[in-house]
Amino acid sequence: MQGFFTVAGADVEMIWTRKGISLLELIVTMTILGILAAGVMPLIRNTTVRSKEIELKRNLRIMRIALDDYRKTFDKIPAGPSKTGNGYPKELQELVDGHDFGDVKVGKVKFLRRPVLNPMDPKSSTDEKQWGWEIRCYKDEPTSSKWCGDDVYDVFAPQTGTAMDGTKYNEW
Repeated sequence: MQGFFTVAGADVEMIWTRKGISLLELIVTMTILGILAAGVMPLIRNTTVRSKEIELKRNLRIMRIALDDYRKTFDKIPAGPSKTGNGYPKELQELVDGHDFGDVKVGKVKFLRRPVLNPMDPKSSTDEKQWGWEIRCYKDEPTSSKWCGDDVYDVFAPQTGTAMDGTKYNEW
């Protein structure tokens, strides 16, 4: 196959002697693509794990803020017959359903719009009582893994795995 092109106003004939690519060029290209793909795969896996860890930390923060807000609201109630308990909800669902603290103007106070699920637990959407979390009571030790059943003082992730930063999920 012959071709023509113009250089400085003169037509120059160019003879095409090659058709396609050589086997060596193909091998080099495939090797480079393989190396790039091997480098990207761990990043994709890490991105998935990292996003779940970020969501877990965010959901724990949301739950703990809701529990703290419940306690702060309880502390604002004047002493009297309506102020019973230690200031923490009896179960997690009370944060969503709301609680009547006895204030006529405010009525029932809600602290969450919907259940906040544990992203690391695939069964959390079917766990209607604890939403995939482990719970601690006000009476429990900070390292306790058993719930006394009286109230919800704290939540933590039951997963025993290690996060990318080296900490344990259940210590967050």
